[in-house]
Amino acid sequence: MIYYLYELLKDYNIPGMGMVQYISFRSGAAVILSLFITMAFGKKLILYLQRKQIGEEIRDLGLEGQLQKKGTPTMGGIIILASIIIPTLLFAQLHNIYILLMLITTTWLGMIGFADDYIKVFMKNKKGLAGKFKILGQVVLGLMVAATLLLSDEVVVREPLVSAKGESVEVMVEDQATGERKLQEVTREVKSTKTTLPFIKNNEFDYAWLVGFAGKQASWLRWLVYALAIILIITAVSNAANLTDGLDGLATGTSAISGATLGILAYVSGNVIYANYLNIMYIPNIGELTVFIAAFIGATVGFLWYNSYPAQVFMGDTGSLALGGILAVFSVIIRKEILIPLLCGIFLVENLSVMMQVGWFKYTKRKYGEGRRIFLMSPIHHHFQKKGIPEAKIVTRFWIVGIILAVFTIVTLKIR
Repeated sequence: MIYYLYELLKDYNIPGMGMVQYISFRSGAAVILSLFITMAFGKKLILYLQRKQIGEEIRDLGLEGQLQKKGTPTMGGIIILASIIIPTLLFAQLHNIYILLMLITTTWLGMIGFADDYIKVFMKNKKGLAGKFKILGQVVLGLMVAATLLLSDEVVVREPLVSAKGESVEVMVEDQATGERKLQEVTREVKSTKTTLPFIKNNEFDYAWLVGFAGKQASWLRWLVYALAIILIITAVSNAANLTDGLDGLATGTSAISGATLGILAYVSGNVIYANYLNIMYIPNIGELTVFIAAFIGATVGFLWYNSYPAQVFMGDTGSLALGGILAVFSVIIRKEILIPLLCGIFLVENLSVMMQVGWFKYTKRKYGEGRRIFLMSPIHHHFQKKGIPEAKIVTRFWIVGIILAVFTIVTLKIR
């Protein structure tokens, strides 16, 4: 909204107003406001939840210090959602299709998570929202994202124009500053199912390659494959973030690290100078997402003030489902979804540990008559708790691993 206010008043030469046109300024303002909202109103929300006795129901899993968390206020994800949505509404360009998509994602998954928490807390149903309804909501979101990327004329990528011989088309242009004439590559903006593939020379992967055998049908089949990939990514990452939210500050801190990394990737992908220098895919208008992810970082870091060990509030599914879904949709939009297993490695390992534990238990029960386990407990952070490692140390070490993975993710821009 403030951007549009600038558009109305820019002819009046108000001192300092010109800064609003820059993404860097609006991103900085978004992260500051997000931090302020979380820090200023977080305590009030905690007190309100305590008065309403909206506390976490803790099952006794035999973990040290676990039962001390019983009654800790939950549904704190509400403040995270507010701290993301409000700064985005104020500082982002709301006509940008990518911003609208991220706002829809945040609200949609926040509502699903809220419904789950409401059923657990107010209806006293420990199972919460049925898993099939959660999956259905994530699938519907995936379909909406895929349809938007397919149908919107604003969703394009810039790629070199290629001749019939498969060579890049170049034209001679004159540098206005120096008067020097040089060859410049001709580009075009097209709808594409291309994404970034790490460690490969050309650094790109096209989903169309998966259906190349289909001949004339490949033109629409590639979008079907792309949509299925988007649905799978959103469902997997959103649920993985939900599983990771089992220790104080674990999901919050890990999400902040991943968000900061995606912010860097979005900024360079939306800046034609950096994109050309790094030889990566340039996506017009994608840089505006830096404002959104700045608010996301501010929200998660601010919430960590109250969610770090010992936690004064839990985010609940209201926050965890939304955080995972935001990271998934954001990575899809900036064409970096194949980097998720590396960037969100913590989420991946947590998810795999549960799948391995359940799968092995069922297999051994059928074969030997009794179920056996790979880990002392899953998700894997509880395995380390069972080994006697303090909760705060487990969380800190997971953050360190998350930072290392984030660095590797950024480095993939140049390692090919």
